[in-house]
Amino acid sequence: MTIHKTNKDDTKTQASDVKTSRVSLQDRNIYSYHLDELEQFVTPKFRAKQIYNWLYKHYAINTESMKNIPKNLQEVLQQAFSFPNITPIRIEESNDGTKKYLFQTNDGATFESVFIKMREKEYDENNRVKKGEKYTFCVSSQVGCRVGCVFCSTAKGGFVRNLSAGEIVEQVVALKRDNNLDAHKSINIVFMGMGEPLDNLNNVAKAIKILSHEEGLCIATRRQTISTSGIAPQIERLGAMKLGVQIALSLHAVDDALRSRLIPMNKVYNIERVLEALRNFPLDTRKRILFEYLVIKDINDDLGSAKKLVKLLHGFRAKVNLIPFNPHAESEFQRPCPEKMQNFADYLYKKGIVATIRESKGIDISAACGQLRAKQIKMQ
Repeated sequence: MTIHKTNKDDTKTQASDVKTSRVSLQDRNIYSYHLDELEQFVTPKFRAKQIYNWLYKHYAINTESMKNIPKNLQEVLQQAFSFPNITPIRIEESNDGTKKYLFQTNDGATFESVFIKMREKEYDENNRVKKGEKYTFCVSSQVGCRVGCVFCSTAKGGFVRNLSAGEIVEQVVALKRDNNLDAHKSINIVFMGMGEPLDNLNNVAKAIKILSHEEGLCIATRRQTISTSGIAPQIERLGAMKLGVQIALSLHAVDDALRSRLIPMNKVYNIERVLEALRNFPLDTRKRILFEYLVIKDINDDLGSAKKLVKLLHGFRAKVNLIPFNPHAESEFQRPCPEKMQNFADYLYKKGIVATIRESKGIDISAACGQLRAKQIKMQ
């Protein structure tokens, strides 16, 4: 489909072309397209860059707002591509500023994203900004999840489908837009929402490339972290892609018996196999592999577990993120006492392992993965 437009400044005719026959064979979600791909559908090529600018610098939600795009091309874009493709149908805001979003896709599926303010703006004695706000976006990669971790609300709803690359990217755009963040404001992205990212690796990898594109949101890959429950072959595949992202393993236990109880997939890829895959993962020289350890009262919060954890992580450039369990109605587990968590962290530190206790965010709302979606399903 070709449209001819006469330039007001001269009498030359330009062809603004969106090859809709080719678009129809792919995802119509415009956020699924890397700039290089969009340039294949739009001519002249500079129009693709302009469209990218509107999507990722101005957070445009329709073609009409793309002021420097010819009207006829706007109409063709509207026919060829779809956006927006996800709609927030419920938002809960915590006293600490954390926001939990429940998005609905065009086919009616629902999933969650979380906006987290990690640090407030700081001023010096002259009231000048010393440090800016720090934000982290927790994004989902699937509707539901196949892994079945017993402590996770997402697992209770089962697996529905993978999110497309565009639906992953659009979460970031939507959270930036809704919270009035400038396109140039640096943020961190963690693929720790609903789903197992490595179970949807192709779409996650493409989303990372789109999110990091300099003409788009320009979010450096070193600021993007993939959290996995431990699909060992996919860890190796991710490493071979050399995307430059960080990796986090949801470990949660120091022996296979407990880990298999918490994460059934451990029966397929046990601790030894997963750690073997991680040993060869390419890391920036300044970075460490993050090991997430969900601390559950009277289950894995004792010093004996801390000692075993030190042995497991021998030889790794490791950082341990101790996460107090966030109780919810669908789980039998309880939140650990702060003193035991601190003793656990202190022991790791004494043994030379960087360890932090994650400050709980959004504990007064449906902060744990899957809780908000579960609420919505019960209301239907």
